[in-house]
Amino acid sequence: MTATEPVFSVRDLWKVFGPKADRIPGNAEYAALSAEELRARTGCTAAVRDVSFDVHKGEVFVVMGLSGSGKSTLVRCLTRLIEPTSGQLAMDGEDVIAMDKNRLRELRRHRAAMVFQHFGLLPHRSVLDNVAYGLEIQGMPRAERRAKAARVAALVGLEGLEERRPGQLSGGQQQRVGLARALAVDPQVLLFDEPFSALDPLIRRDMQEEVIRLHREEGRTMVFITHDLNEALRLGDRIALMRDGGIVQLGTPEEIVANPADDYVRDFVRDVPREQVISVRRAMRPARDGESGSGVALKPDTLVSDAIEAVARSGDYCRVVEDGRTLGVVGYEELLAVVAGLDDDAEPKEVAAV
Repeated sequence: MTATEPVFSVRDLWKVFGPKADRIPGNAEYAALSAEELRARTGCTAAVRDVSFDVHKGEVFVVMGLSGSGKSTLVRCLTRLIEPTSGQLAMDGEDVIAMDKNRLRELRRHRAAMVFQHFGLLPHRSVLDNVAYGLEIQGMPRAERRAKAARVAALVGLEGLEERRPGQLSGGQQQRVGLARALAVDPQVLLFDEPFSALDPLIRRDMQEEVIRLHREEGRTMVFITHDLNEALRLGDRIALMRDGGIVQLGTPEEIVANPADDYVRDFVRDVPREQVISVRRAMRPARDGESGSGVALKPDTLVSDAIEAVARSGDYCRVVEDGRTLGVVGYEELLAVVAGLDDDAEPKEVAAV
């Protein structure tokens, strides 16, 4: 990841609901209590519990967890739609907690745009005017904002639908309007709060593809909230897996599937097709004499599923090559060990390059 200033920097963040909530963070008496025990003892619910992470420029950072894990509360804390109880929160190095109302309004209107599960479209307005709504709030002249809205609508596949009303659109099309409205204000960060969970599976997949395409073409920073593991693995550069308000594990999809932090995470990823997430960097072994100069070459980030096909086609091992150097080799034995989970707890191989 980039070494520049994080877009969001979160340290020791708490959000506690209940009486005298500010007594909970940092109190050693309550630190070891489960969520149920804390409620019973204090009448308080720690929706976000001592959370720390950075979101880097240009990454898709996924916050994942079951219902009640705190993920939606967390994303709302980032722009203070929900006020944190304690902790540090910065955007581009600027203290978000210390922002006054005007500065906070500017952050929400220009720098970080939300895309919600419920679209919140204005039913009496056309698609184009819904997309342009944030620009209208900013004071942009009508002709200019409609022209920009038309460009953004085309970007997300709404060309030809600009004059329809939301009630004339499918659920997937309505979600595209919500996405276009957020994009129109040209935010630095897009914050998605389970935006596709109400959509049919095929439409949901189309919208996931749309997010992947937009990220690839624009490189925009995204924070994406979901309860769906497959969605998290598909979209995320890194995933923060939450439980009872805290982060249980934070890592790349490959790290989480290959090295689950505890039994809770292990249960979560148990049914994931490992070969579709884990790369040959984790599967390779050192090259033996005579193996470094022959065999099909694969990049280190090649998925095991693709490597299995390559080995099947070649009938032999494949080399893992980076910058012209052979880092290691993989054959059926190494690849099938990944599929079977026999490589659990294995770290990425650091093999001397040949």
